[in-house]
Amino acid sequence: MTAKLLDGRALAQSLQAQFQEHIAHAVAGGQRAPGLAVIQVGDDPASSVYVANKRNTCQKIGVLSFAHELPAHTTQAELNALIDACNADPRIDGILVQLPLPPQLSANEVIARIAPHKDVDGFHPENMGRLAIRQPGLRPCTPYGVMKLIETTGVDLYGMEALVVGASNIVGRPMALELLLAGATVTVVHRFSKDLAAHVARADLVVAAAGKPGLIQGEWIKPGAMVLDVGIHRRADGSLCGDVVFAPAAERAGWISPVPGGVGPMTIAMLMHNTVQAWQQHLNRPSLTA
Repeated sequence: MTAKLLDGRALAQSLQAQFQEHIAHAVAGGQRAPGLAVIQVGDDPASSVYVANKRNTCQKIGVLSFAHELPAHTTQAELNALIDACNADPRIDGILVQLPLPPQLSANEVIARIAPHKDVDGFHPENMGRLAIRQPGLRPCTPYGVMKLIETTGVDLYGMEALVVGASNIVGRPMALELLLAGATVTVVHRFSKDLAAHVARADLVVAAAGKPGLIQGEWIKPGAMVLDVGIHRRADGSLCGDVVFAPAAERAGWISPVPGGVGPMTIAMLMHNTVQAWQQHLNRPSLTA
């Protein structure tokens, strides 16, 4: 393997240690701790794991976690009322509603209901719009985590050919906006795009976020390119893989993120970053720069 690994676990731990120190210093000086409301509707097993990881990270770094576990039959009005209460609660700096939601609930309505300054997922239309006009506020966590990983390489993205594979509102679209903000020349491809291999072969940077295991063949990667794999899938044998076929890609790439241990840990790290940023803004303190 010739590619250098982008170690998301190590970077996430380093950032979380910074957040922990910052919070402890503020609390010792008489400030209240930051608060994060975590709302889960239903008992989807994967969602329960994600929520537990987020709560554990909150506890580790000193963020107060306000847990709200609602039954699967919760109505839109009931969920909206809870979000309104969290918006009004001065102890709560960030609100996270775990997706996906049961079918009777509208994710778009929920996202828009959260106050933009408490939208630590970064999905509110105002926050997405701010990113689009180059005035970022709270930023979507996974794309922001990808950018933080890229920063560790010291590579200047200005003018680079960047390819985003996937066009979801959660990763693909904000990822393209982040790369544009960094000065890259950005192409977005999706499941209807023709000749994916040719697009990948031209790219100096590939961010794979299509949600399809093994979609991107290692042989397609341009020699020396940087590859960030957002996908995470469980194989029949219980092992995890990404959207990129790792071994042959690692033989050609200059940098590559593994699955697991690459982008995944950065998503929770940037959720904590956004929570601390929202907390500081509520206290009229300078914004955190990590």
